[in-house]
Amino acid sequence: MKKEGKILIVDDDEDILTAGKLLLKRHFSQISTCNVPEHIPQFINDQHFDAIILDMNFGPGESSGAQGFYWLQKILEIKPESVIIMITAHGGVNVAVEAMKLGATDYIAKPWQNEKVIATISTAVLLGRSRSEAQTLRETNKVLVQASNSASQQNMLGQSRAMKQIQSLISRSAPTEANVMILGENGTGKELVAREIHQQSARAQHVFMSVDLGAISETLFESELFGHKKGAFTGAQHDRIGRLQAADGGTLFLDEIGNLPLHLQAKLLTVLEQRKVTPLGENKAIAFNVRVVSATNLKAEVLKDEQRFRPDLLFRLNTVEIKLPPLRERSDDIAIIAHHYVDFYAKKYQQQGKSIKQLSNEALAAITTYAWPGNIRELRHAIERAMILSQARVLTAADFQLDIVTTGQQSMPVDEHASTATTTAPATQTAFTGETLQQPAELNLEQIEKSAIGLALKKHRFNISHTAKELGLTRAALYRRMEKHGL
Repeated sequence: MKKEGKILIVDDDEDILTAGKLLLKRHFSQISTCNVPEHIPQFINDQHFDAIILDMNFGPGESSGAQGFYWLQKILEIKPESVIIMITAHGGVNVAVEAMKLGATDYIAKPWQNEKVIATISTAVLLGRSRSEAQTLRETNKVLVQASNSASQQNMLGQSRAMKQIQSLISRSAPTEANVMILGENGTGKELVAREIHQQSARAQHVFMSVDLGAISETLFESELFGHKKGAFTGAQHDRIGRLQAADGGTLFLDEIGNLPLHLQAKLLTVLEQRKVTPLGENKAIAFNVRVVSATNLKAEVLKDEQRFRPDLLFRLNTVEIKLPPLRERSDDIAIIAHHYVDFYAKKYQQQGKSIKQLSNEALAAITTYAWPGNIRELRHAIERAMILSQARVLTAADFQLDIVTTGQQSMPVDEHASTATTTAPATQTAFTGETLQQPAELNLEQIEKSAIGLALKKHRFNISHTAKELGLTRAALYRRMEKHGL
């Protein structure tokens, strides 16, 4: 049976071309010949060849191999992944070896032996296929990385003094290889900052790999980050590459790093120090090259508690530390962010018959004075909900269903260290806005669920993983209920 393979033979001797074609067409699917080397560029630009057989000398009396060297280099300039086999006279083996140093794959000595020629070219075709597939994979990966980066690319919104300081820190640290740790409450945009660091770095054309450590169970931590070999443990039916290897050359974003138990922190530290990872079930360590950006909603003083976080790991991760302020501390940016998401959801839902909406001055005043305990994420969800439910062209304060204090005072920021709240609310208030929650006036399941979630969020300082665990929910289920109740 013929093997798949497209071969090009280049020689000025018609007898060699005829003999070569007659021999190879019984074994390979397509054989092309060229007796004028100047036509080579046209051949290789018009179609792909798995292997090219190239004579070392063209014209009578030529024996130096200079022409072969020239066209070998020319082909590799046009298509660097080309697999080239040189044809040389029996006494020109040294010249052929020199050609291999310049990039040729192998050589055939004249007069040739048919079996050896077939074996040599078969191996070359396989190599050519491998190179072609590898090149295709590289190009595909490049396109996927660019598509992923552009799809997730979102400008950092805000012109407040705090945001300008953040942008300055990013612009100074991003071009370096320094590890960065981002601190901030849930919903402040820590991943957005991490992506901005990646985009402004020398690794921007490589992968940005995000890993939510709060969503990975302790038993799967090593498998997820380090990878595993087939049969390494029960259920390991296939080899799996770890996130550290998958992010090679790019940026690894470790979200919710503060949730990692101490014994797993030690394993992560070892891997980051050695810059080598050993998959489960494997004995050989594999080198990797990533830049680590991490994030946590824990406060800096909590991270310095050796019972919560290893100091040596902290030193390695926070070469540069960026603290994101909560939305309540940069109220000047709320209007900018709100207008952005109003435009975003207007376009998103326009196809579904929703009219383009605008924010009234009353609505702007209401959302600017609200504390937004869920930060930008909560603001975004509130705007989307208002855009969907409102039937008017202008959004009012009532469309946001915010529980603003009836005294007319501004809703105050949450003081996580205070023993009592700084604002008061009616005894029947059940929405969670930073105040102490009261028992619902009636035993309504919806109100009880809303109150329970609010209390749990308050207790765990808006740590989503810890709150979900206490409530017996998954993170995704908790987010759905928070959105449902406007928390």
